[in-house]
Amino acid sequence: MTSWTQLPLACFDLETTGIEVGADRVVTAYSGRINGADVTPRRWLADPGIDIPAAATEVHGITTEYARKHGRPHADVIAEVVTDLYQIWDTGYVIAVFNGAFDFSMLASHHPGFEIRGPIFDAYVADKHFDKWRKGRRKLVDVGAHYGVRPETAHDAEGDALVAARLAWKLPRVYPDLADYTPDELMAAQADWYREQAYSFIDYLRRHDKPFTDVQTSWPLYTPKAHAA
Repeated sequence: MTSWTQLPLACFDLETTGIEVGADRVVTAYSGRINGADVTPRRWLADPGIDIPAAATEVHGITTEYARKHGRPHADVIAEVVTDLYQIWDTGYVIAVFNGAFDFSMLASHHPGFEIRGPIFDAYVADKHFDKWRKGRRKLVDVGAHYGVRPETAHDAEGDALVAARLAWKLPRVYPDLADYTPDELMAAQADWYREQAYSFIDYLRRHDKPFTDVQTSWPLYTPKAHAA
C-alpha cells in the first residue's frame, strides 16, 4: 500500500470569532494545493453575522466592521469551503492541518452533513505522540519553531496552513516511522493518539481537582455535544 507521504499535499486552516464550536463562527479560511514550490491558494473572508470579540481581533486582525464591509455571507463561505475540501480529497490529496479537529468540527457545526472524505495529517497530534515528554507549549508557533519551521505571518489562516504543510513534510523525516503508514492507517493511528492524549490530560485534570467534562476525545471531528449552539 502507498505511504501517505506519496500523496500530493494540501493544507487548510480557519480563523474564527472564538473557540466555542457551534457558538462561534468562521472569519477567514484558507486552503492551498501544493506542487513543489508552487501553491494554488483559495482564500475566504466571511461576515460571521456576530460581533468579533476584541480578543479574536488581536489574534487574526479582522474587526467586526471590516468583516461586515468586506466579508461574504457566513453560510455561503462555509458551503464553499466544504465543497473545496471535498474537491481536494476527491483529487487524491492529503490535507495538512494543525489541531484540525477544531477546524473540521467548526465546519461541521455550521454545515450539517459535513464529513471527512479523505486523509488528514495533523502535526499537533503527531508531534505530541512522537515527542511525548517534551516540555513547553504546543501551540503552532512553538511546534513550528521546534522543527525549524517559522510562519511568515502568525495567526493568519494562510500562514498557519502553510506552516502545517511544512510540518507535514518535516515530521516524517524527523520520525521515519510516520512514513510507514498508509492513508487509512494514518487516520486510524491519529484518532488513537488523540484519544490517548485526551485521556492523559483528563487524568492530569482529575489529579489537580479541575473540571474535565469538556475535554474532547474524538478526532478528527468532535463528538456531537460540542456542536450545540
